Amino acid sequence: MTDLPFMAAVQERRLAELAARGVQIIDPRQTYVDASVVPERIHAGVILHPGTRLSGARTFFAPRAELGREGPVTAIDCVLGEGARIDGGHARGAVLLRGASAGCAAHLREGTLLEEEASTAHAVGLKHSILLAFVTVGSLVNFCDLLMTGGSSRQDHSEVGSGYIHFNFTPWGARGDKATASLIGDVPRGVLLRGRRIFLGGSGGMVGPRQVGFGSLVGAGTVLRKDVPEDRLMIQTAREVEKPLSPDTIDSIEPRAAHNIRYLAELHALRAWYAEIRLRRAPHGGPLEHVRIVAQEALATIDLCMAERQARFDYFLQERGVEAPELATSRRHPCPLVLSPSEPNDRYVDHIEWVRTLAEPDAVALGSWLAGIVRDVASR
Repeated sequence: MTDLPFMAAVQERRLAELAARGVQIIDPRQTYVDASVVPERIHAGVILHPGTRLSGARTFFAPRAELGREGPVTAIDCVLGEGARIDGGHARGAVLLRGASAGCAAHLREGTLLEEEASTAHAVGLKHSILLAFVTVGSLVNFCDLLMTGGSSRQDHSEVGSGYIHFNFTPWGARGDKATASLIGDVPRGVLLRGRRIFLGGSGGMVGPRQVGFGSLVGAGTVLRKDVPEDRLMIQTAREVEKPLSPDTIDSIEPRAAHNIRYLAELHALRAWYAEIRLRRAPHGGPLEHVRIVAQEALATIDLCMAERQARFDYFLQERGVEAPELATSRRHPCPLVLSPSEPNDRYVDHIEWVRTLAEPDAVALGSWLAGIVRDVASR
């Protein structure tokens, strides 16, 4: 029989320990913290609103992170950077960097990564999806298996209108597959904040795998069924199709194989950026240690996304009788900038500010380095 008084006493002790660390618990009577949560990974200044439920040993909240501003939230093994927010909903294994936010009724699943100040409005579902800095997503959006970037600030950012869906399942073959990841922008220019913003109009969708170039605008109500080059206005209309369909129908390897290879190549470049730039710059120890921890967890999420994409691609090829290639760099790609292993707390410059103030020759060199990784992996 459950000993409710004992469980309540244990919960009170956990909440008291967090409060003693400087965590703001608005109403302890409506806040639950599971025994798996490590108190030392919850920083002072974190705000837990009524209806917050936390669990998971991976859980980590940097200073001023906030949960439940607009409604109850369940967060399992989530990582929030400084000032990041989940306003309501359910999240598992999501990583939000400094100032990123997810609106009420969010559904954030494993493989979700939101970089600095990326944001969603209400009722947005994300899984194995990466939104780079400042990308803004409207309400009632469902994204699985997608990477999006573009823009340079909160005033100049890529955006997705409300009511948008990324269709990430293809029904061909014995069970269908999800070799359908879509790339909006690219990593080499996106991480350097040098890609023009992209706009995907609301009440629309995208049949993956697709690629959309920087500077393009897709009109509201459009369901994309073909790629969009850079700097294009695209409004597509569907045509009526009715023809016999065999239960054994299976599509050809191309063009989906090329899209999968490109997507994995971009993830390899993003991983190198985190390992060689973001983590090397992150302070080790001291009051800014949280910057390093959040970057490490983001890197782990990128690895998760890479493993998921490779597994989906392998299945796609095997069903078509083709041996899956090992997609990796064929040679070492040294970072063109010589960085110290970490920067002291008193000299650390926020990542976004550091990128914005890069000397142009350094930015060009970094972009070429990342583009070289993409080309190398794609050529495999």
